[in-house]
Amino acid sequence: MSDELTNLGEDFARDARTYLSSVSEVASGASPDTAIPILLLAVSQVLVAGARLGAITDVVPDERFETDPGPDTDVDPVRQGLVSLFDGLDDYVHVVDPLVSAEVATGSLSNDLADVAAALAHGLQHFESGRVSEALWWWQFSYLSSWGDSATRALRVLQAVLGHIRLDADDDAVAEAEFDALHP
Repeated sequence: MSDELTNLGEDFARDARTYLSSVSEVASGASPDTAIPILLLAVSQVLVAGARLGAITDVVPDERFETDPGPDTDVDPVRQGLVSLFDGLDDYVHVVDPLVSAEVATGSLSNDLADVAAALAHGLQHFESGRVSEALWWWQFSYLSSWGDSATRALRVLQAVLGHIRLDADDDAVAEAEFDALHP
């Protein structure tokens, strides 16, 4: 495997760990006031990393089969923590595939974020076992087939929530805050 792919694997593993750490911290409920901005940044960063994988030619693992990395990482505690955090904001609607139809389906922000975590953790198991090409193959394949779409939907929902939080403020509260800021 080339040095370029090895470096890409190390970079992606770092981004995957950062995503998993951020989502786990948010799901713990430790900082509910900063949850949306933290998730917006974490999802954005992992999508940039995924786009790098999507933009290169297909990674072919050294072996022609996927080695069993062991038991899957349990992301249900993350999912449940996010369900609690997003009470009333978790469900949304989206266009299933804008290229082929206008079919609309429902989605869940907590499920999307947990599904991304599961896919990234699976690849990390390969990476941490020294199977860098297999990790890259998994991350690339799953980015194109599943987690990239889940992360993109989650990013859109997080951006919409943040927009509503910041822009749907009461006019009197905004005027008072502006006055206080200008007249300390």
